[in-house]
Amino acid sequence: MLLSSSIDEAEVRVCSRCIYDERVNGIEFDEYGVCNYCHQVDRLKQEFGTASPAGEAKLQEIIDEIKAAGRGKPYDCVIGVSGGTDSSYMVYLAKEWGLRPLAVHYDNTWNSAIATENIRKVLSALDVDLYTHVVDNKEADDIFLSFFTAGVAEIEASTDLALAETMYRAAWKYGVKYVLEGHSFVTEGITPVGRNYFDGKYIRSIHTRFGRRPMRSYPLMTFLRMIWWTTAARIRKIRPFWYLDYSKENARSFLEQRFGWKYYGGHHLENRMTAFLHGIYLPTKFTTDMRNNTLAALAREGVLDREEAWVEYNSPPVVEDELLSYFQKRLGLSEEEYKMKMDEPPRSWWEFSTYKRRFERFRPLFALLAKANLVPTSFYIKYCFPAKVA
Repeated sequence: MLLSSSIDEAEVRVCSRCIYDERVNGIEFDEYGVCNYCHQVDRLKQEFGTASPAGEAKLQEIIDEIKAAGRGKPYDCVIGVSGGTDSSYMVYLAKEWGLRPLAVHYDNTWNSAIATENIRKVLSALDVDLYTHVVDNKEADDIFLSFFTAGVAEIEASTDLALAETMYRAAWKYGVKYVLEGHSFVTEGITPVGRNYFDGKYIRSIHTRFGRRPMRSYPLMTFLRMIWWTTAARIRKIRPFWYLDYSKENARSFLEQRFGWKYYGGHHLENRMTAFLHGIYLPTKFTTDMRNNTLAALAREGVLDREEAWVEYNSPPVVEDELLSYFQKRLGLSEEEYKMKMDEPPRSWWEFSTYKRRFERFRPLFALLAKANLVPTSFYIKYCFPAKVA
């Protein structure tokens, strides 16, 4: 999807502030050429007091609440870990704040060796316990293969949803009322729905139609389970980076110096299935490059020059040697079968059964849950309003 090496020469309209262009789902531009996603970030900064004394004060109140709720329990919060920058630094900060976190990992059996070692190094140094749910590898591969066979973009949706369910289960097991997530809308944005949708019904509908093995070890989050976790169990989800002045680059440098943590070459590349999704599958079959989320965020914040961000966005993504052959071998695909599927016309999530309309109907409920930190605000923004789909 190379267009040009210059924004001025681009064949598509590009936001005058970040590098989102007119191909981004649901994008709109104001009279100054600034996109609606930049305005969305500005509104969230104001709401959460991001990188301001007000934001730090809000977060401190939450930290005090977490400590109070966790008295007498072995842990007072749960943190999902992947071996990546954000989750690793989140564990460190939690310990610095005097919290007693339980690290939680969903192992889809596609972890890179670097990610596994990063988790070990950070948790060992900080004396943090790890709760891991390992899915049966053949079952996990069958779910991945069903999405690849369906021809939809969200080939790794099952991982994101399973981690959320696993964190809820771990929190419930130990009586924990708070889950901390290492996400920053400033450094990553909030990914437009576009080709980035997932829920339990979507995963089940794809797997029922194209899968071959029953889902037994996979922790599926259904709509009812989600409602139970949020309204009955009332487990809150907190994203501390939404309140803080967070720099992924500074966090990465700190982790390397403090723990011997290693960088894995790019955003989301700590897992080989995720690396295949971002480096090969989306760019090749869907002419979609998710790097624009991070690069647009860096340009928006002035961390990276817009022209530099645009050049990087229009350069080939980093792809691990032998990644494609590893993918084909794991899923039992011949070269001909792989090429045939990649050449088929792409399909989209709205062609299959999902909870999307139900999320929209329950928007007033989810608005209240988001305000109470019982669902992430990003979920409310992305999933509870009608999507503009192309």
